[in-house]
Amino acid sequence: MATRHDLAPERSISDVLTDIVHNIQDIVRSEIRLAKTEVTEDWHQVRSGAVLLGIGVVVAANCAFFLLLCLVDALSLVMPPWAAALVVAVLLGIAAIVLLRGATTRLRRASNPAPRTVATLKETVEWAKHPTK
Repeated sequence: MATRHDLAPERSISDVLTDIVHNIQDIVRSEIRLAKTEVTEDWHQVRSGAVLLGIGVVVAANCAFFLLLCLVDALSLVMPPWAAALVVAVLLGIAAIVLLRGATTRLRRASNPAPRTVATLKETVEWAKHPTK
């Protein structure tokens, strides 16, 4: 009676080791591709958040300028110009708050870089420790 071992062709140890090395190389290449993809996705989120943050800072600086202009006008008792400056400053302040909140939300989303890569690396390490499971 032929056993399963008898039906399989004999492979040398060097062939088996070569296959193992090639498989590990394939796994590493796949992990690198996955990491590149995730980093690129995260970079787009960080970049758009940084742009919004920069715009928010510029708007906030304009808000401060108009608030100071309002204070100067109010202190010098110029009648209508200070009221106009106050309205502009309040509107710019609201715009700055909206932009800065949007920026911080996008930056928080990107705070966990490459979650799939980390998970698959853990899986690979676990498999390497116990390859027969």
